[in-house]
Amino acid sequence: MASVTSLSDNVQQHLASALSATLPEAAGADPLLRRSDRADFQANGILALAKKAKANPRELATQVVSQVVTGDELIKDVEVSGPGFLNITIADKAITGTLAARYADETGRLGVPTAAQPGTTVIDYAQPNVAKEMHVGHLRSAVIGDSAVQLLEFTGENVIRRHHIGDWGTQFGMLIQYLDEHPHELDHKASAGDTATSGEEAMSNLDRLYKSARKFFDSDEEFKTRARRRVVDLQAGDPQTLAMWQKFVDESKIYFFSVFEKLDMEIRDPDIVGESGYNDMLAETCRLLEESGVAVRSEGALCVFFDDVKGPDGNPVPLIVQKSDGGYGYAATDLSAIRDRVFNLKANTLLYVVDARQALHFKMVFETARRAGWLNDDVKAHQLAFGTVLGKDGKPFKTREGETVRLVDLLDEAIDRASAVVREKAQDLSEEEIAERGAQVGIGAVKYADLSTSANRDYKFDLDQMVSLNGDTSVYLQYAYARIQSILRKAGETRPAAHPELELADAERALGLHLDSFAETVTEAAAEYAPHKLAAYLYQLASHYTTFYDKCPVLKAETPQQVENRLFLCDITARTLHQGMALLGIRTPEKL
Repeated sequence: MASVTSLSDNVQQHLASALSATLPEAAGADPLLRRSDRADFQANGILALAKKAKANPRELATQVVSQVVTGDELIKDVEVSGPGFLNITIADKAITGTLAARYADETGRLGVPTAAQPGTTVIDYAQPNVAKEMHVGHLRSAVIGDSAVQLLEFTGENVIRRHHIGDWGTQFGMLIQYLDEHPHELDHKASAGDTATSGEEAMSNLDRLYKSARKFFDSDEEFKTRARRRVVDLQAGDPQTLAMWQKFVDESKIYFFSVFEKLDMEIRDPDIVGESGYNDMLAETCRLLEESGVAVRSEGALCVFFDDVKGPDGNPVPLIVQKSDGGYGYAATDLSAIRDRVFNLKANTLLYVVDARQALHFKMVFETARRAGWLNDDVKAHQLAFGTVLGKDGKPFKTREGETVRLVDLLDEAIDRASAVVREKAQDLSEEEIAERGAQVGIGAVKYADLSTSANRDYKFDLDQMVSLNGDTSVYLQYAYARIQSILRKAGETRPAAHPELELADAERALGLHLDSFAETVTEAAAEYAPHKLAAYLYQLASHYTTFYDKCPVLKAETPQQVENRLFLCDITARTLHQGMALLGIRTPEKL
């Protein structure tokens, strides 16, 4: 089914034709329509046009109004207010009729359009490190990236996921050498089988090993030398070294999958292309940059300089692509990844969901790629930068001992808290259902708290607030959805049906107009990589629904038609909540 034209687009078209009929030179001008608390919509575009045409804005507005057809098809009433604004009231019939068209969309997309010319976007997100436990800092990249993937795919973009895991470099020489010299330190019992616990056990083993190796590396110069030699063996592809490295990667992946499963996110093995995946491209990346003059040798290192990047001493700070000892840093890997994504994956957009603290690095990498001609007006790179997760005290989130908080511990605690909330409210749920709903509510709470904040802002991680039934939380939205399902079950044989001939109460109109703007919100959230705009929309939707529920009896409405029409409003609200939450990566249980 084709997408449904929203009420605002429809009104926009009507006003645009009334404008050009009144003032032919205004053809194509924007009436500047927006939602208003004085009427359903307000159009402010006439002021600017009157100024341009040297006309009196109120007179021009009155002439435009005389060209607008009013009635019960779309615009019920339009009046001039103030210095030349138009206040527009939509006909009840148009509200119900448009929603009925969305409801009838067999694809289940609620009439949301897909992009006319979709491109290919590579999204780089969820980038844990091999042999290290995931901590709270890894949460945002995963959650924000996953929602960006859902939003872009839903609006028709071809999305390629990339998980750029940390699986290469000095620390692996250190780990492999240490294990070679202390073979008894890795407990292999833990890594048999691939259940979630074995994933977590294998990782806490690797994590312990990493800490011991690091301590030895920092205190013993001779070991440091042996470890560095081992990095060279790894980079040269020495079979025994590579085999041990592969073991670390495989054990870490079992753990990653168990954490992402707990986060209710799908991470696929072919999408995991770590730093090591670009190893064979590094030398050529350097050669291309040096031959084209984009990078130059400085004190033996291959560097790219920028006019606007200077250190505290006022000297330029370069991006180092190759170190003076011949080793490659992050820049070489990131630039090779850009080449791969642009030339092999044929991407038009590269989206990096990475901590805001790395903004300077990516600014320099993108600028280097532009100078090399790999990025241009048709192929763009964008960092979707995110802020820090803070504790209740407003400082970066740490344990009492000052350690970073393990992600698994945090998720488990969220699930425990949510299960307690579900148990308290549950009337007829079994223990198994309480556990399942507790996980959906707890993980939903964590994701929603993250996604309802604009990505570039820091946010406070406060579990009490997150699982609260009051306020802007996912639990509030999940309960609104479950309440609607309960009403639909109670309705029994009575089916939801739209009745455009009925007059609507104020609360029904407000809910209907908000439901119709779902498509615009999704399109905007996808175009701006802004899941928080969708989260804000869904919270308002649940609030409008609560008002409607309080003021408009559904099953006890006055006439059978009104019962059906209100059930229809309930059902389309539920479908919109369900679809919107899915785009944030959050489940909506049928019963709570």
